[in-house]
Amino acid sequence: MSETMGARQAQRHKTRRALLDGALSLLAEQNLGSLGLREVTRVAGVTPTAFYRHFRDTEELGIALVDEALQSLHAAVRSTLADSGEAAQRIDTTVELMARLVREYPAHIRFIVRERHGGVRRVRQAVAAQLDAFADEVAERLGADPLSRGWSAEDLLMLARLYVDHMVMTVSAYLAAGPDPEEWSAVTRTARRQLRLIHAGRLNWADARPRT
Repeated sequence: MSETMGARQAQRHKTRRALLDGALSLLAEQNLGSLGLREVTRVAGVTPTAFYRHFRDTEELGIALVDEALQSLHAAVRSTLADSGEAAQRIDTTVELMARLVREYPAHIRFIVRERHGGVRRVRQAVAAQLDAFADEVAERLGADPLSRGWSAEDLLMLARLYVDHMVMTVSAYLAAGPDPEEWSAVTRTARRQLRLIHAGRLNWADARPRT
């Protein structure tokens, strides 16, 4: 009995994986709002009935893709924030990490970038919620940094959102650069300079912010 249940679970996982991968392949050339259920099942090699065993509709499939796509980004944020090196080293590590994410997960990153402001409201909201969760985590880590001594929770969250927005902007730029090594290097240089500028502002914010 347990072997049978295990085989069924494995097949169920395989079918779900095929649906997610099939959708991602189609979304390389279109947005989620134009994606048809039958397109997905045809590419995945399953029946429409099998689709409904996993997702109610393509919107729910899109939300599952959001969760999957941002898991790697979330892990990347944690590892970068845990880095205790000097600012220049942390900046280099952050930019290298963003470049690696685009190289390893281009389809997932492209999907998130496109659907962040896409036409499917529930998916757009799911992306926003995930990015807000990232910002909250970044703000918490920043609050533990001695450089943030005396900062208000509001200011920490503002800085955290700035970092998260920069991350999304940078992975978007890498995607747009394509395989061109010169354009790729240009994105890297710009991303590092922008992070240095953000860090310089952070160092001086305590003296520059308005008093209440």
